[in-house]
Amino acid sequence: MTTATASRYAAEYQTIAPALPGQTLPWLQALRAEALMAFSAQGFPSPREEEWRYTNVLGIEKKLFAPSIDLTGSDVDADWLKAYQLEDTWSVVLVNGHFSAELSVLEGLPEAVSVMSMADALAKQPGTVEKYLGRAADQSEHSFIAFNTAWFTDGLFVHVPAKVVLDKPIQLLHIVTGSNAMATTRNIIIADALAEVKVIETFVGTDIAKDGVYAASLSGTGVANAYLTAAVTEVFVGACADVTLYKMQSESEKAYHFGGSYIKQARDARFTHHNFAFGGLLARSDIHVDLDHASECELNGLYLGVKRQHIDNHTRINHLKPYAVSRELYKGVMDDRARGVFQGRVIVAEDAQKTDSQMNNRNLLLSDDAEVDTKPQLEIYADDVKCGHGVTVGQLDEKSIFYLQSRCVDEETARNMLTFAFANEMVDKIKIRSLHDRVLEQVLARFPQQGVDKEWL
Repeated sequence: MTTATASRYAAEYQTIAPALPGQTLPWLQALRAEALMAFSAQGFPSPREEEWRYTNVLGIEKKLFAPSIDLTGSDVDADWLKAYQLEDTWSVVLVNGHFSAELSVLEGLPEAVSVMSMADALAKQPGTVEKYLGRAADQSEHSFIAFNTAWFTDGLFVHVPAKVVLDKPIQLLHIVTGSNAMATTRNIIIADALAEVKVIETFVGTDIAKDGVYAASLSGTGVANAYLTAAVTEVFVGACADVTLYKMQSESEKAYHFGGSYIKQARDARFTHHNFAFGGLLARSDIHVDLDHASECELNGLYLGVKRQHIDNHTRINHLKPYAVSRELYKGVMDDRARGVFQGRVIVAEDAQKTDSQMNNRNLLLSDDAEVDTKPQLEIYADDVKCGHGVTVGQLDEKSIFYLQSRCVDEETARNMLTFAFANEMVDKIKIRSLHDRVLEQVLARFPQQGVDKEWL
């Protein structure tokens, strides 16, 4: 993308900068200024960059998305919101990139645990935020990170002290309510030694229905909103700690989405990520993990594309020390003229002996016009490791369809059963019932087949 677009955003930045959180903190001002300078020089990523060769964000250049100054979330209908707030969770709601206290539910948190908006954390715990902000996400890696660092309006801050185990998850619910809006948020999750926490990131798109209220994306009841979401989450997993991060992205069908999760694990730490990508006209997810001695990492993903959606998943697992274990399984289902991208990279450092890593990407194409680009990579610099990867791209197995037909199942139903069985493997990995049911609903809503029985899944 040309730097002319970056210059337009940089000029607009001056109008919003005084309202950004943490403006009284010299270190944050310097960090934002450095990020803005980097973004202004580079612009948004382009296919000329190897890490973005399959994803062209040129569509963003045609619009100038503007951050919202709405700090209340008063235009969000409470009844509509209840459909997306998961049961038995603590809930933090961000509307157009800003924390909404009246819509969030945080009662009953253990006294030692900090869960607050990023704006509050910068005001109440600036020293802690300074210690972690930008330590996992390197803004020099690509310009979307620099863009987020300069522009972030709010976000979530979580700090779980040593040996504290949270008995229910924390849900971070992102909502964008306007057209041509921009929601730019920054999140920090810290789990000290032996702590355990589960965090659910939910990105919800809204359409404008005929009666003026908001409806779920792809519902067919209104006009889809075009907007930009840019969210970066940094996760720090202490020694022997356990963090599970879920992400369900179901943005408006005309939205642009960038979501990056950057994780640093200490010795013997465990991190698990479940990534479900359903919405957006163009959506990109980055998950980068650094593993320490004997730490464990599991990455699971499901991406479903219909119409002309473009869904990109970019993962990188850095084995930096010996005896670490990583497992990765991503599945994609593409229909109509949708395009899916998977770029998975595992790097084993020279002294990371006894590494055990397995990566698999499986894709199902439901139409002749659907496309998947998959690029698994192993970079191994140690000589005593166990590493492997596998990739499949294809259509349904005709022998399996024939088998079901021989059991009195018609061909269309047989194809539907096999398609949903393929996707359901990833849905079944969700151990939180309310989230499992919500993801299942999203899967059913986005597949074009009719007559699918929910009980199959």
